[in-house]
Amino acid sequence: MPRPVVAIVGRPNVGKSALFNRLVGRRTAIVEDRPGITRDRLYGTVSWRDREFTLIDTGGYVSASDERLLARVREQAARAVEDADLILFVVDARDGLTPEDQDIADYLRRSRRPMVLVANKVDHPSHTGAYEFYALGLGDPVELSAIHGLGTNDLLDQIVAALPEEETEVPEEPAVRAAIVGRPNVGKSSLLNAILGEERVVVDEVPGTTRDAVDTVLIRDGRRLVLVDTAGLRRKARIGEVVERYSAGRALAAIDSADVAVVVVDATQAPADQDQEIARYALEKGRACVIAVAKWDLIADTPDAAPRLLAPLRDAMRFVAYAPIVITSARKGWGIAELLERVDQAAEAHARRVATGPLNRVLEEAEAAHSPPADRHGRQLKIYYATQPRTKPPTIVLFVNDPALLPDEYQRYLDAKLRDVFDFEGTPIRIEARPRSRRTPAV
Repeated sequence: MPRPVVAIVGRPNVGKSALFNRLVGRRTAIVEDRPGITRDRLYGTVSWRDREFTLIDTGGYVSASDERLLARVREQAARAVEDADLILFVVDARDGLTPEDQDIADYLRRSRRPMVLVANKVDHPSHTGAYEFYALGLGDPVELSAIHGLGTNDLLDQIVAALPEEETEVPEEPAVRAAIVGRPNVGKSSLLNAILGEERVVVDEVPGTTRDAVDTVLIRDGRRLVLVDTAGLRRKARIGEVVERYSAGRALAAIDSADVAVVVVDATQAPADQDQEIARYALEKGRACVIAVAKWDLIADTPDAAPRLLAPLRDAMRFVAYAPIVITSARKGWGIAELLERVDQAAEAHARRVATGPLNRVLEEAEAAHSPPADRHGRQLKIYYATQPRTKPPTIVLFVNDPALLPDEYQRYLDAKLRDVFDFEGTPIRIEARPRSRRTPAV
């Protein structure tokens, strides 16, 4: 049985993200003292009294706004309510009961979902209580302060008591994590929505719409793929606002925790330095990489890429030449299936381990076909033995006579040979040279 789902719903700036962070136990949602920060659904896992449940943070629900972005945020909250087994309706005890609270309560009652009323921001012992919220007809409000952690244990007790009965759960296969990253407004969220076939994340033409890194689970051919949509990464000199700096940190953290970085670039623009910086960060962190060229329908009538159109991108990304390039269009659905296939293949290559015997045979053949160059003193590298101690990324350790005799160009030659034989497309390979000790076996 999948984990029960609990959705946090309420008008803007009542402390939903602060409550989400408090219950999840780490700073996951962006928390700032102004409305409108959380726009997409944000997921976390909470464990309490031997029960686990999935917690969803939502953007502020504004019932009557015609503004395009607020209307889409409202749609996201509505989808969270549809998915939920239990709703936490959060109100602000300092503001008291508002007409907007009453409108949201009417909407939530129509959803026919079990509900817990949460009166947040009860921060001071002199507070007289949340009695006016009884007028909503939703039972006793749980009074708490999400910022200070007061009353959250009582809330967790009520949540666990209201969850569906637990059934025996079959352990899930570990999921592949893919972070969708790129500069602002290159089409990351549109691409994710095309993959999912639904408006799972807010999409708007204004740069910076996605503030949080949003996890989305996709079941494909029986395998779990976690797609993480992230805020656009600008150059450091242009990251000014505190929320944007934190969003950039979350995007980089998404790469850190991913198996595969899907670097999205805009087909209508020439490759930018920042595109390279994002791919280089994924390389430095040892993450597999797939490059998705978005908005291809704006420059071509078919998804077939003329070599001349991709040549500038291939040249700019030559330092991650192992990363496959996939032509996509979210609007026309081009390349979506191929992109998912490439992500799967890159994740498999990232986790691939080569047995010691075949590994050494390939390296012996490579050394015999092309000997390492000698240094200015006539000394030449000798590879005695190789092994792969780690994956993610695949790491090959060469035991040699002198690590200083392994030049970069010969390392690139060995990298290419390993890729030809063992199918490491999509992942970096790390090759480390170490001096052979007496206990290192010779071949």
